[in-house]
Amino acid sequence: MKAVLQYRASPGFIAELERRAAADGFDWASVDETDEAGFAREIADAQVLLHVLKPVTAAMMDQAPGLKLIQKLGVGVNTIDLEAARARGIAVSNMPGTNSQAVAEMTLALLFAVLRRINYFDALTRAGEGWRPDLAVIDATGEIAGRTVGFLGYGGVPARLAPVFKALGAEVIYTARAPKPDAQGRAVSLDELITTSDILSLHAPLTDVTRGIIGAEALGRMKPGAILINTARGELVDQAALHRALASGRLGGAGLDVFAREPVDPADPLFALPNVVVAPHMAWLTPETLSRSLDAAFENCRRLRDGRPLKNQVV
Repeated sequence: MKAVLQYRASPGFIAELERRAAADGFDWASVDETDEAGFAREIADAQVLLHVLKPVTAAMMDQAPGLKLIQKLGVGVNTIDLEAARARGIAVSNMPGTNSQAVAEMTLALLFAVLRRINYFDALTRAGEGWRPDLAVIDATGEIAGRTVGFLGYGGVPARLAPVFKALGAEVIYTARAPKPDAQGRAVSLDELITTSDILSLHAPLTDVTRGIIGAEALGRMKPGAILINTARGELVDQAALHRALASGRLGGAGLDVFAREPVDPADPLFALPNVVVAPHMAWLTPETLSRSLDAAFENCRRLRDGRPLKNQVV
């Protein structure tokens, strides 16, 4: 059995992949997401595609007549043409929970960076001007204590973060598709979440219902000076409307790890705003997450080889 990883993988990740593949007797290949010729060559005789971020299209599936499984290294499968996979008899599985710890920690990192204007003070200090900041910037900082933190969606990431925020003195509220009896926070309507949160953190999957859910209307009803954190999916947010809300001072700041189009155009106007902190869709990306992901991926490879039911199969 052969598995192909389509991703610009680090040396450590490749070494771990090689070790695990050898232990199970699998062939494997790693191909950069920009190397279309290399991908076509390697996927032609593969049974498994280890998918990270680059969208998997019907045309890509047609390059692999023996493909049996598209294994998402992560949770969201919106980057996979599920209907095309279903039509070709290709199974699709994900691995919920493997990246929750990493995403939770990155959510905190983005929030603190925005709330305390870390980027601004870092650059100022390096320039020898750290002790002479714009005093208005200090007025725009603050603490989590006493604020209301709202979660749009309540899965593994908010479940880790809610106790942290409560310990820091914040009120926690959330809205979710289904009741969460063990949630450490108060369930509210979407309207109350948007209008009440001082810090709104997005953790919902991308669906027809959630696409653009934080648009101009929602942004206009958020509290003046509120902060938006998005480590979920870029398409949840109307980026043009977000830019207007931030540039006008209506919102206090935003921490963004995901964008509607990735890679992001360096000329994106959001990048010019001093109250925005950005990262390249890497909240999930830690060696620990990658190790957990390979545990799940090779478990499903063995199941496929042995004819056993796959774990977390979505198609």
